[in-house]
Amino acid sequence: MFKHRRVGRTIGFGVPIVAAVAAIGLLSASYSAQGQVNTPKPAGVSVGPQYDTTHVYLEPGTENSFVRSWEATFGGTNTTPTLAQITPTTSQALTTVVLSPVGSLSVFDFRTGIPYPYGEERGGDLVSNFDEGVADALRSGANLVVSPYHDAIGRDSIVQFPGGVDINLYRHTAPPAYPQLASVPESRVYLEPQSANSFMRDWLAFSRGHIVTDDRHADGAQIGMPGTTYRAVLISSGFGQTLVIITDGQLPYPFGRDTTGYAVPNLAATLVKARAAGVHVLWGPYYSKALDTAIVQFPGGYVAEIHQA
Repeated sequence: MFKHRRVGRTIGFGVPIVAAVAAIGLLSASYSAQGQVNTPKPAGVSVGPQYDTTHVYLEPGTENSFVRSWEATFGGTNTTPTLAQITPTTSQALTTVVLSPVGSLSVFDFRTGIPYPYGEERGGDLVSNFDEGVADALRSGANLVVSPYHDAIGRDSIVQFPGGVDINLYRHTAPPAYPQLASVPESRVYLEPQSANSFMRDWLAFSRGHIVTDDRHADGAQIGMPGTTYRAVLISSGFGQTLVIITDGQLPYPFGRDTTGYAVPNLAATLVKARAAGVHVLWGPYYSKALDTAIVQFPGGYVAEIHQA
């Protein structure tokens, strides 16, 4: 949910009371160095990528400006901001759900301190069966960070996959109905090799996903390091897309602050709209035959990657 100032990813959490209207192991997946996994696994407890929200934790008082700039850049709608308690211990946050063509966001503007470990999680994943979802994550190798609890609209928990990747699993009492996405965002996970292998093994087991591509010599210029290479592994599952960026951890700013990448039809045109809406371009744009990409910061501190689909 939190962090990206760590402004975080969106919440799937017990989003506000009203606003909530808002991997079997890596070794078992057959793929080549640049290749694809042959057969996707069954869906498991995933529901759909439009229900896997990035948790965005904002600087206090910036929720309205963030939502306006996001929707001016990508389009979309949002629920009415609501002051609510979304953590199991006492806190208050102005919360809203943003539904856009490029991804869903759970947005939090806390009016109190943020209880630990909230803000550490990347996002919220809706599961078809809450108890089975939590149990499946633990069987797959995740650790339980926040025990399951009830909120006003459902149940929540936070689990952690290898590499310190925290994810909120949630289930609403009244199932939400979000529109399908025009493009599925990428959860961008920056890891070093040892934890990356463990993360991919466990995430593949839990998500029932498959490896789409495994580029062991991706162009380092894509992450601000021209003249070098890195490993990029794209995983697809019912929870959406996960891009595992495997490096030695010696990253230039702002890489690693971007926890989600958003695909657009035209990067240059999107950046024009973003700048007009008060979004700062922190890096790029970088154009190449393989990828057009930039990293931006929205009002309130949220950092995101944008790339041309």
